[in-house]
Amino acid sequence: MPTKPHGPASYFPSIEAKYGRPIDDWKSAMRDSGLTSHKALVEWLKTEHNLGHGHATALTQHHLNPEKWAS
Repeated sequence: MPTKPHGPASYFPSIEAKYGRPIDDWKSAMRDSGLTSHKALVEWLKTEHNLGHGHATALTQHHLNPEKWAS
């Protein structure tokens, strides 16, 4: 039986639905941005892509610490 997503990944379905891009696209864009700090990435997602704070934070947490959120 598959486990339910936890942590930041629990936001992924609503992020994809609301903003129309797959999570892998967001992660690629974050890598390409050249930004490495949590605060800078969250602000970039909010200002450049109009993400809400919670969604920007979830993407950033997962992007910066993927091993922490591995299933």
